[in-house]
Amino acid sequence: MQLELGKPLQNRKTEKRVNGIFWIILLNIGIYVADHIFQVRNIGALYLYHNRPAWYQFFTATFCHANWNHLSSNLFFLYIFGKLVEEEEGNFALWLSYILTGVGANVVSWLILPRNAVSVGASGAVFGLFTISVLVKMSWDWRKILEVLILGQFVIEKVMEAAQASTALSGSFRGGHPLQNVNHVAHLSGALVGVLLVWLLSRIPSQSLDQDASALHRKGR
Repeated sequence: MQLELGKPLQNRKTEKRVNGIFWIILLNIGIYVADHIFQVRNIGALYLYHNRPAWYQFFTATFCHANWNHLSSNLFFLYIFGKLVEEEEGNFALWLSYILTGVGANVVSWLILPRNAVSVGASGAVFGLFTISVLVKMSWDWRKILEVLILGQFVIEKVMEAAQASTALSGSFRGGHPLQNVNHVAHLSGALVGVLLVWLLSRIPSQSLDQDASALHRKGR
C-alpha cells in the first residue's frame, strides 16, 4: 500500500484560495467597531433611513449592524455561505452576489416597509448567498436535498434569532428613528434576488463565451 505522504506534491489536490469573504467580514467588523465602540458620529449616515434615503445607503446599510448579537450571527453565516460561493465561482462573483442581494433586499424593504423604518444588517445578503450556494451545488441526489432542507431551516431559525435580538434597542435608533423589529421582507427578497441572479447567469450560453475566448486567443497569437 502506497502512503499519501509518499505522493509527489503536484499530484495532491490543491485547494482554492479564498480571500474575498474575509475582506467582507473585516469590513463588517470595522464598521461595527467604529459605530458602537468608538462611536464615530458619521457612521449613522450609512444606515438606510426609509423616510429620506440617500442612494448609497442601500449599499452601506448591508455593512451596519444594530448590536453584537446581530453582527456575530450574520458573520457566522456569511463565512459559511460566502466561502462556498467564492470557492465555486470566485472572488468577483462573491462580491457581486453580496452587493446585489444586499442592495436588492434593501430596495424591496424600502418600497414595502413604513417610511419611519430604519434598515441595517447583512441578513438580506446572507439569505442571498445561502440560496446561491445551494443552487450552484444543487443536484437531484436525495441526500443533497435532505442536507439543504436541514441546513436551510437552521439558517432561517438562527438569522431570525439574530434579527429579533437587534430589537433590544426598544423602539429608538439613532436619533429617534424606530427600528423595524424583524425585517422578513429583506430576508425573503435577498433570497429571491439570489435565485434571480443564478437564473440570469445560467441563461448566458457558456459555449458561446468559450468560443469568443478561443477566438480572442487565436487573434493574440
